[in-house]
Amino acid sequence: MERLWQLYRHDPSEFRDTLPDDVGLFTPGRLRTYLQDPDSAGYIICRDTRPVGFAFVSNLNIQPLRIAEFFVVRAVRRSGVGRLAAQQLFAKHRGHWEVPFQEENPGAARFWRRLAAEVCPTGYREERRAVPGKPHITPDTWLLLTEPMPAVIASSV
Repeated sequence: MERLWQLYRHDPSEFRDTLPDDVGLFTPGRLRTYLQDPDSAGYIICRDTRPVGFAFVSNLNIQPLRIAEFFVVRAVRRSGVGRLAAQQLFAKHRGHWEVPFQEENPGAARFWRRLAAEVCPTGYREERRAVPGKPHITPDTWLLLTEPMPAVIASSV
C-alpha cells in the first residue's frame, strides 16, 4: 500500500504543487490514519495477481459512505479495472455515497461522473466544497449518490 501511495501522491503533484521530501518520498498524508481507523476499510485493486491500485472507504458506521481515496496506476486506466473496483465497493457497502475529486484531474472527473450516471440512473447531485485548512487550493467537487442500484451494479460486474 505504501508503494502505491507514492504513485498516488505523485499524480496530482503537477496541479497541487506538491514535491517529495529530502529523501525523494511524498508524505504519507492520511494513509496511516486510514489503515488504523475502524470506521474505514482499505482495498487493494488487482489485475490478475498484480496490485494496480487501492481504495479507501470511510464512514462505514455512519451514512453517507465516502470514497476517501481511490487510485489506479496509469498503465491500466481506461481498461475497466477502476470501474469494476468502484462497482464492487458500491455493492459491498450499501447506502448513500459521497465521492470527492478534483476538477484539475480531468480523468477522475470524467470517470466519477460517468460511473455515477451509470449506477444512479435516477440522478445524483454535485457540490463544490472547500478543502479544509487549505484555502489556497481549488475547492473539490463532491458527487452525492443516492444508494446505487444493485441491478445496475450486478449486471455490469
